[in-house]
Amino acid sequence: MIIITIAAILIGFGAGYLIFGTATDSSLLKNAHDHNEELATVSDDGAIWTCSMHPQIRQNEPGDCPLCGMDLIPLEENKSDDPLVLKMTPEAVKLANIQTTIIGANTGNSAKIIRLSGKIQADERLASSQVAHVPGRIEKLFVSFTGEQVNKGQKIALLYSPELITAQRELLEALKLQALNPSLVEAARNKLRYWKIENSEIERIEQSRIIQETFTVYADESGIVTNRRVSVGDYVKQGESLFALMNLRKVWILFDAYEENLATIKVGDKIEFTTPSIANKTFETRVTFIDPVIDPVTRVASIRTEVQNPNGSLKPEMLVYGILRKTYNAASVTTVPKSAVLWTGTRSVVYVKVPDMAIPSFQFREVEIGDEQGDNYQILNGLEFGEEVVTYGSFTIDAAAQLNNQASMMNRNVLVKEINQSSYLPDYTENTPLIFKGQLFNLATTYLNLKDALVATNGEAAKEAARQILSSLSEVDVSLLKKDARNYWITQRSAIEAHSETIAASPDIEKQRKQFDFLSQVFIKSVKVFGIGEATLYVQHCPMANDNEGADWLSDVEEIRNPYFGDVMLACGIVKTIIDANFKNPPAPKVIKTQQSVHKH
Repeated sequence: MIIITIAAILIGFGAGYLIFGTATDSSLLKNAHDHNEELATVSDDGAIWTCSMHPQIRQNEPGDCPLCGMDLIPLEENKSDDPLVLKMTPEAVKLANIQTTIIGANTGNSAKIIRLSGKIQADERLASSQVAHVPGRIEKLFVSFTGEQVNKGQKIALLYSPELITAQRELLEALKLQALNPSLVEAARNKLRYWKIENSEIERIEQSRIIQETFTVYADESGIVTNRRVSVGDYVKQGESLFALMNLRKVWILFDAYEENLATIKVGDKIEFTTPSIANKTFETRVTFIDPVIDPVTRVASIRTEVQNPNGSLKPEMLVYGILRKTYNAASVTTVPKSAVLWTGTRSVVYVKVPDMAIPSFQFREVEIGDEQGDNYQILNGLEFGEEVVTYGSFTIDAAAQLNNQASMMNRNVLVKEINQSSYLPDYTENTPLIFKGQLFNLATTYLNLKDALVATNGEAAKEAARQILSSLSEVDVSLLKKDARNYWITQRSAIEAHSETIAASPDIEKQRKQFDFLSQVFIKSVKVFGIGEATLYVQHCPMANDNEGADWLSDVEEIRNPYFGDVMLACGIVKTIIDANFKNPPAPKVIKTQQSVHKH
């Protein structure tokens, strides 16, 4: 444990140097400037200015945002960075070899493998008893030991029965009176038939007119003798058992299943199994019954399957080892690679890449893990389809977060005065008047015209659509809103106006698309926060837009028509969110109020 802790600290120091020690390096700033993403330095005194759209921008004097051109606003001194999000420079990400994957991007099937052990047992339904159909004394046994194979119709014993001798005499006397009373003969025959005397034996007695003193007992069923209950000379009553038989042409395979696997196993599931007694052979069977009661001692339930055993190679009490593969459709469940999950006792942690950030940022996220599915874990809670998680380098990020006194596996319970709410939107849908929602949707319609112009790669049409947005913006009545909702809309309206003016004045289609990205973010926030009545809009996402940083846009149809590439990649993208009358913004996470944990070694 000490070695692991020391290693984590060393990794953290190295990651901390990469992340924090190089953040002001002149070469990095120069490289960032070459990509038009320079972050201005902040002085120790005086006001700090930032961008409402890009809070990572920090300057010690007012001006324009170097990313989107909006006017900078004063940064409130009591605002702190999100303690759940760690920011890294692109160089640090490369040096740490951090790799990510998008949740649910694969479209194939995944499987959970359940390993089972058990034994072969006889099929209880094929058990039988060979009984004496007439009372008598055992004169001879043709089956004499346990385990002997008995086949149906086989001779198993020779029986002397005084009752049978009497019945034969009655038959012979009835034959003498057959002409006078034929029914008496048939009654005597039926008496012998009820005692399982074959018709051929009865005919032989009638023809020979000789009374037979002993009769042969034939096997009623096939099977293995599991219990011999009589010996030569024993007197048996009618219906008394001579042998217990078990037919092994079909056997049960009884597997032990632990409680945590019972919810996964269903009747009909296929199980492949092997037994050490038969090398290099795999058998297949299916679950036919699941025991409704769990053994109180072993805490397992019996899973029963059936398999044909015509040659008797599978014998009761043989040990067997089975594998049950439960296949899942990747589209129906959310899964993450096992390498993405950091285990911390009862909790599990992943790091999620925050989308659309100029600086690579990774959010600490606790998740609820479900079933194991091959190389993946099912996610029951904490992640959504389309999110990007770190699959390699999580320990480096976690160590750096710990050194920066941010949330991490070892530093989860950090005292936080305020969680940055910039990633979480308020919800004013309940109190927003329907009139305002209709005005907002009409404004969004002019935005859709701009989107269509960029889909067609028509710069002039885009400029005209931007002018329409500016014209329609004045028709949205802010007086319909109250307090916080009004202030929120005023901020969004200012951003819509700034980006629309830039698009209307720009002759460069690529610059228009860059501004359209910022404009789309504002529109998406607005329709999510205030609602659009009974209408439906789709938030669509292209991971390759914005130099592979990804970008979103709104559409009134589900079909993808990419405004960032046009005909080059018209269908590139996915539907992330559907905004309709029932849409609600997810609530912000609860503030962590417990003190920093202390670890004792």
